[in-house]
Amino acid sequence: MAKVMSLVAQSPVAIFSKSNCCICYTIKTLIYGFGANPAIYELDELPNGQELERELLALGRRPSVPAVFIGREFVGGSNEIMSLHLKGELVKKLMKAKAIFM
Repeated sequence: MAKVMSLVAQSPVAIFSKSNCCICYTIKTLIYGFGANPAIYELDELPNGQELERELLALGRRPSVPAVFIGREFVGGSNEIMSLHLKGELVKKLMKAKAIFM
């Protein structure tokens, strides 16, 4: 998990995704829509993508993408992100992580 956590530490928001995943696209669009500029790691386009995917699976991610980290904390996948959004808590998390400013 060292490589995933090293990448996560570089940005307030990190999203592990696959370029052909429509759910990943939706989550990225949602987060971009709030003005955040997440670090996006497309596992199917990175040379070490399979290794990163194995680390995400070790975290318990099934499926492995999307995997969203906010403020270096693993938040979850699409279900968790949409739940936070519907509860009005996603923006608060993004602000707390200094990913967006209002």
